[in-house]
Amino acid sequence: MSRKNFGAKPFLYPQPVMIIGTYDENGKANAMNAAWGGIVGMNEILVDLGSHKTTENIIKTKAFTVSIADAEHVVACDYVGVESGNKEPEKMKKAGFTTTKSEFVNAPVINELPLVLECELKEVIGNKYIGEIKNASADESILGEDGEIDLDKFSPITYDTVHHGYYKLGERVGNAFKDGLKLKNN
Repeated sequence: MSRKNFGAKPFLYPQPVMIIGTYDENGKANAMNAAWGGIVGMNEILVDLGSHKTTENIIKTKAFTVSIADAEHVVACDYVGVESGNKEPEKMKKAGFTTTKSEFVNAPVINELPLVLECELKEVIGNKYIGEIKNASADESILGEDGEIDLDKFSPITYDTVHHGYYKLGERVGNAFKDGLKLKNN
């Protein structure tokens, strides 16, 4: 195998596309697209954000939601990343997003995105916002017969940081905590 060195690059795949939802001081919903972050514990998430209306809102309300972008809403999810809530007061409406207030934190749940983590701000370190997940909820349309999230019904997208594309996740290729057992006792 021959390798090419790229230096320090954020080449972690798949990279989730997270839509961060917040309220401003007047209770108006806003959202932004974030691709830098992920789960850092059983009930914690970290998102790395620059300076945005969203970050101002998080500091004020101490809460945010993280909706997982899906293939059905690529255009709207990208739009909330390229448009500023500071410049476009009707950003959510233009995206086609409607919201419902979370039952668990002071932040909006985007009704059109089927999976959301409802988070309370725990800590800010530089541009890194650590949230404690207070609740995860999923629209019943993405649940299987067992009542759990079914990736045959849910199409989360991943971000390609090299070519700046969005991709749907693929097919199941193995069984966690099972396939490796074949080698354990050899």
